[in-house]
Amino acid sequence: MATPPHEQHTPMKIGELAALAHTPVATIRYYEREGLLPEAARNGSNYRIYDEAQATRLSFIRHCRGLDMTLDEIRTLLRFKDAPTRSCGDVNALLDAHIGHVAARIRELRQLEKQLKQLRKQCHEAQDAAHCGILNGLTDIASRPGQVHAGHVHGTHAQTTTPKARSVSKKSGG
Repeated sequence: MATPPHEQHTPMKIGELAALAHTPVATIRYYEREGLLPEAARNGSNYRIYDEAQATRLSFIRHCRGLDMTLDEIRTLLRFKDAPTRSCGDVNALLDAHIGHVAARIRELRQLEKQLKQLRKQCHEAQDAAHCGILNGLTDIASRPGQVHAGHVHGTHAQTTTPKARSVSKKSGG
């Protein structure tokens, strides 16, 4: 297997790792606090020092985040990555559950798009804000009690896990 281009053979300070991984220093520290990245060693000047393994792990975490995985999902995947002889059946189940979350989000976004297009149709030309169909439509929707809209909050899919996803989490210690 080829060495990933981001790996270096010399220890790096946190700023160097951040630049290499295109990741803010604060995010790296956050991943350490969350236990996703192991705590860095310190040099004589008490600077955090990172090695190739930590750079590779950070790259893995960033790729997972790019796939909209939650920190809990990433923790589970890292436990499997750290125990390479374990069966990956639970990894498959986790990814299947994540795909389900993504599919649900796509449905919600399509519904949101439909609502936005309907709202956009309420204002055909620029006019006084007092007569803006969009603003009036938003006011009407907000004033109707019990009116449901596609109110998805990005990154919250882990709060509505499926029974299968919960069993994956329990089996893997999460």
